[in-house]
Amino acid sequence: MYFNPSRYTALGSALASPAEREHFPNAKLVLWHQQLADGLAWPWSAAGSLAFLAGEPDKSLVESVALAYSGHQFGQFNPSLGDGRAHLLAQLDTPLGWFDLQSKGSGATRFSRGGDGLCALGPAVREFVMSQAMAALGVPTTHCLGVISTGQMVYRQGAEQGAVVFRLATSHIRVGSFQYLALQQDEGALWQLLELAIKTHYPEIDATGSQRVLAFFKHVCERQVKLIIHWLRVGFIHGVMNTDNTLISGDTIDYGPCAMMEGYDLNTVFSSIDRNGRYAFGQQANIASWNCARLAECLIPLLGDDEQQAVTELSAVLAQFATQFHHEYEKMWCDKLGLMPDNATHQQLLVEFKTLLTEHKFDYTNTFAALTCLLANGHASPFALPVQLNDWCERWLAAIETQAALAIMRTSNPAIIPRNHLVEHFIAEAKQGRYEELEVWLKALSSPYHYEQLDSRYITPDPNAGAGYQTFCGT
Repeated sequence: MYFNPSRYTALGSALASPAEREHFPNAKLVLWHQQLADGLAWPWSAAGSLAFLAGEPDKSLVESVALAYSGHQFGQFNPSLGDGRAHLLAQLDTPLGWFDLQSKGSGATRFSRGGDGLCALGPAVREFVMSQAMAALGVPTTHCLGVISTGQMVYRQGAEQGAVVFRLATSHIRVGSFQYLALQQDEGALWQLLELAIKTHYPEIDATGSQRVLAFFKHVCERQVKLIIHWLRVGFIHGVMNTDNTLISGDTIDYGPCAMMEGYDLNTVFSSIDRNGRYAFGQQANIASWNCARLAECLIPLLGDDEQQAVTELSAVLAQFATQFHHEYEKMWCDKLGLMPDNATHQQLLVEFKTLLTEHKFDYTNTFAALTCLLANGHASPFALPVQLNDWCERWLAAIETQAALAIMRTSNPAIIPRNHLVEHFIAEAKQGRYEELEVWLKALSSPYHYEQLDSRYITPDPNAGAGYQTFCGT
């Protein structure tokens, strides 16, 4: 394994500035993703990793850096954000590919804006759980290698236990990274960042000049479409889709105020800071397109001196976002119901199903799981099919080809998701130093498409769902 952060420092100190992380001498390793560590060929045991993770000076292999970026936060542009509580520790060459290793909650940097740069245990546990669950669900995501408790208290609404999260990402190049360099009017650095992004994520691009820029933008838009489709397929609500949380790779990053939708409602919002529903469940595709438009603005200087021509070319690419999304969105719905998009009867069934789902706000996950089980096992199912679907279901069963439908539905509809009330329960358990039951739940979450031997505790909706549940940023 190779530790080297130089792919960012080569772009200049303005983008990646040295930042020393704190040392936590009383740290304890509380969560560890052993399967991920094995896949990475991580060089130390969990226990042997503690000194490095805790920031012990003589165990740090390279100088850590904090990355600069700008960002539109809830539509408002902030020119200077950056890693205010995160440190990029290394770039790892592993059997699974290259990864950035970043610590979150490891102390203040020049981007902290008066904050302490620390993280509480609750948000750290949330990120560990959600990143593992999303990976198992087949959603492109960053990963969490482990969590340490720091042995110190952090102060938010009150005193809370401190923690550090160790995140792995194929890169931390964001839309906000391009915004930052575009704001500096540094065309040379923009080209360097573009080439780094292509080398890292889109090596298949072989065009040159302006066509290279347009091909890059097209690939980024396509990845964003696929990401949002995955979110919608499993009922995930990100909660803070700012441009600084939009990775060029198309992976999910930042599991702060995220949550899972239970009762189906396109207007579902859980984030305490999203007061106007900007990042509601049904708005996520629109926001992803909006974020891509902000990336397009940054690329204009790289397309030559004719700014109007550059805008026209980039706009043509961006217009494909909506076309691709609508095609993929329709396919997603058909896959979840085992329907064929070019069959008129199937299309009518889909329209009727959406109407019933919207009107009655059925549990999103369990309704599809019940239909999947109905095809697989008849009426023997741990999932109750809503009675309002009985008439529709008879016509659906008569219209589909059972085995073909079941094959696609089993890969589209999870039986188990990280339900919000369980996330909160296990966060509360972790604060009491209890992790054993959490480990059992994580094992169940690792096989979300296995419909056999389901534990009823993990698939039962929150009896208080919709009763004012809120999530919060992890700062």
